[in-house]
Amino acid sequence: MKKMLIAALALATGAAFAYPDKQITIVVPFAAGGPTDKVARDLAEALRKPLGNATIVVENVGGAGGTLGANKVAKAAPDGYTLLLYHIGMATSATLYRNLPYKTLDDFEYLGLVNDVPMTLIGRPTLPASNFAELQKWLNDNKGKINLANAGLGAASHLCGLLFQQAMKIDMTTVPYKGTAPAMTDLIGGQVDIMCDQTTNTTAQIEGGKVKAYAVTTKQRLTTPVLKNLPTLDEVGLKGFNVSIWHGLYAPKGTPKAVTDKLNAALREALKDPDFVKRQEALGAVIVTDERLTPAGHKQFVAAEIDKWGAAIKAAGQYAD
Repeated sequence: MKKMLIAALALATGAAFAYPDKQITIVVPFAAGGPTDKVARDLAEALRKPLGNATIVVENVGGAGGTLGANKVAKAAPDGYTLLLYHIGMATSATLYRNLPYKTLDDFEYLGLVNDVPMTLIGRPTLPASNFAELQKWLNDNKGKINLANAGLGAASHLCGLLFQQAMKIDMTTVPYKGTAPAMTDLIGGQVDIMCDQTTNTTAQIEGGKVKAYAVTTKQRLTTPVLKNLPTLDEVGLKGFNVSIWHGLYAPKGTPKAVTDKLNAALREALKDPDFVKRQEALGAVIVTDERLTPAGHKQFVAAEIDKWGAAIKAAGQYAD
């Protein structure tokens, strides 16, 4: 019996360190073409080499503010071949959805944070305001007529828009879309007025002159060439306004430690990949280098974010279920 147990342990250990020996799927819980999808595809490319040139594909499983895709990974086989890349919704969904089919802090292995992504306040190209002061006046003059787009309940753009309305003390007609791409399309086309969205999705549109840009949501101005002249919402009068959207990598609960250790090591190496760093910096994203890159630090950070955003969501009384 003892020999059998030793043999079984050796086999399990060997299997773990043979990982990966087949295709890895990174589930993105949003539509293709959105900001989280862009981060996932760049990350998949950067992870291939440190994982032995593994085949890594991205699967978009949108719906219910990201919770459908997250639930798919929570229920997947805990073998390291189905991963989740999720943004701040990993924390906010714990309050937005009062009947989640999974437990945020219990049903996943936390592998490490990837980046912090600032957000930008943008408007349709025909909006008659060229800076934030003019936008503020236009918003006050058009109360009850303003359409605020977002990528769906629980999306980063929804959360930022929620805080923006509270800070401005102006109720706007919220127009939820099934993903960032269709929301951006309608903003560019003038069907909606304004939107708050991640720099990973807005930078190219701002640079191309397809939308108007008014401010960034961080406490400090950004250094990205396209965005460096935009003021922060804090400096234009919305004191304390500070929203960044982070992305983290997860595996199903119970994934062997040898596998999660290998994934964390690969993630650390991927985040140093020059091409990945260059792409993220061009989009205004900041690569994570602090303790949140460790599994324990990542989980501790998400727990704190659940508390932070839970209070804001409960105060607004807006739930997605």
